[in-house]
Amino acid sequence: MRRQHLPLYAIALALLAVGALAVGVPARSLVFGLLVIACPLMMLFMHGGHGGQEGHGQHQGQQTPAAHDGTDQRPR
Repeated sequence: MRRQHLPLYAIALALLAVGALAVGVPARSLVFGLLVIACPLMMLFMHGGHGGQEGHGQHQGQQTPAAHDGTDQRPR
């Protein structure tokens, strides 16, 4: 999720809340609903900056110098 889209999500949430209030949904129910989805939304936004799977498997083709020449460089 990109931070440039956050204002659009905020506007969409505000329109949804105003629309729900206009239809007759009690404000107390809206607040309760926001509290219920607050934890998953925080996880989504907080962990959204990790970049997905691009960091996995970066070191697959790299080997240590000991693996190249066949000798074991560990102290005994």
